[in-house]
Amino acid sequence: MKKIIKYVMLDILRSKVVIGYTLFLLTVSLSVFSLEDSADKGLLSLLNIVLFIVPLVAIIFSTIYVYNSAEFIELLVSQPIKRTTLWLSVFTGLTSALSLAWFIGAGIPILLYQPDSTGITMIIVGLLLTVIFVSIALLASVKTRDKAKGIGLSVLLWFYFSIIFDGLVLFVLFQLQDYPMEKPMLVFTTLNPVDLGRIMILLQMDMSALMGYTGAIFREFFDTGTGTTLATIILFIWILFPLWLSVRSFAKKDL
Repeated sequence: MKKIIKYVMLDILRSKVVIGYTLFLLTVSLSVFSLEDSADKGLLSLLNIVLFIVPLVAIIFSTIYVYNSAEFIELLVSQPIKRTTLWLSVFTGLTSALSLAWFIGAGIPILLYQPDSTGITMIIVGLLLTVIFVSIALLASVKTRDKAKGIGLSVLLWFYFSIIFDGLVLFVLFQLQDYPMEKPMLVFTTLNPVDLGRIMILLQMDMSALMGYTGAIFREFFDTGTGTTLATIILFIWILFPLWLSVRSFAKKDL
């Protein structure tokens, strides 16, 4: 397992896409903190990168990598290696490499300019979203044989979590505005890891005006500490559940 993880990590870290992704994050992070007159404003400017760019790169790159490594994976399946071990090794290698890229590109500048609880929360959220969308990418790729369909499904999932979900929430609220929707909205919030990540960061930054409706409700029911802990637990569930489904599917898949 260690050899497979090491191979996958080194293969990914040599990729021009990952190197470019790291340099992009590093350039943007340093530029944002240098241009803003306070570190808090710099973190707020980085928020969109955490919520949009990180999940996009994680899910698209991971999906393409799995399809491009299909022959390598088939070769390893023919060896005396458990499929579960192989799939978890690929997952670990992908998440380790992309998480390292995130930490070098954005984590180090955040620690240099804002080494407090807010900065650390943003780093953790970036890491969690990276792992979550790698997990979702593996599920999408193992469920679809065709590469084009798999990549299209991954793009659609990212689009749903990043953009469409909030529109659906607003639509439901508009249609059911005569009913008490606070508690159902708490449930809806748990269905989107991007929303949870945004809430975690804004709870630490005390930016009530930027939380949106779901974030405001989340804060109404939970204080900062409880809300952050609950959101973290749910994000870990978002990692484990798609990963468990993908492991089950890969174990039964006819290659």
